[in-house]
Amino acid sequence: MDLVLDFGNTNKKLAVFKNNRLLALAQYPGINLTIVRDFAARHPGIKNCILSSVILHPESVSRYLRKHFNVLEFTENTPLPLKNRYRSISTLGKDRLAAGVGGALKFPGEHVLVINAGTCITYDFVNSDREYLGGAISPGITMRLQALHTFTEKLPLIPFRAATILTGRDTEESILSGVLTGTIAEIEGVISRYIGKYPGVKIILSGGDQKYFDKRLNISIFAVPNIVILGLHQILDFNAHNSQ
Repeated sequence: MDLVLDFGNTNKKLAVFKNNRLLALAQYPGINLTIVRDFAARHPGIKNCILSSVILHPESVSRYLRKHFNVLEFTENTPLPLKNRYRSISTLGKDRLAAGVGGALKFPGEHVLVINAGTCITYDFVNSDREYLGGAISPGITMRLQALHTFTEKLPLIPFRAATILTGRDTEESILSGVLTGTIAEIEGVISRYIGKYPGVKIILSGGDQKYFDKRLNISIFAVPNIVILGLHQILDFNAHNSQ
């Protein structure tokens, strides 16, 4: 069995794979040794693990992993099952690259655009030659709502709620309409441009806000929850086989 650890700025995810199948997944707002140790203990038989972290996590977690498992720490130098054509590799988010790997795994030999809708909305493109070319980054829903409040004097902070509003009849509805309708229009516009340039491109939607967009986009997409976790496991599997 394999252990995947994805420590992001907002959420920290732990997953276990057995025979390339996702067996268990847990998500936490914070991370410490007790959480990792208890999660691993519930799944005896783990041999390999991959750690992807964009935060300063406790060193005790790293020591525990190195002591008990074959650890692969995901960095810009980690061998990948695709070619990375991004120009500034050192600044490329690990989640974006892992999402691209996961997309290529789902549709081998196809053009794939992975849209990860979370804190930010990221667009990551892998061509049919398994080359990661890059993509785009824009603010997510919550970030857009916060920005309207932060950079104006009178607009209130509106919490995100699932709504379909075109014409807002008060300030709250107007903010929700602007953010939600505008974000949907952005995503559909980006997808349309990729379809125009790469006919037949497969569109994958993932991330924390996936369910909201999945029901409202007027373009055919494939909803794949936890595409980053799947991509990280593919990277681990690729390196484990190559090291044998």
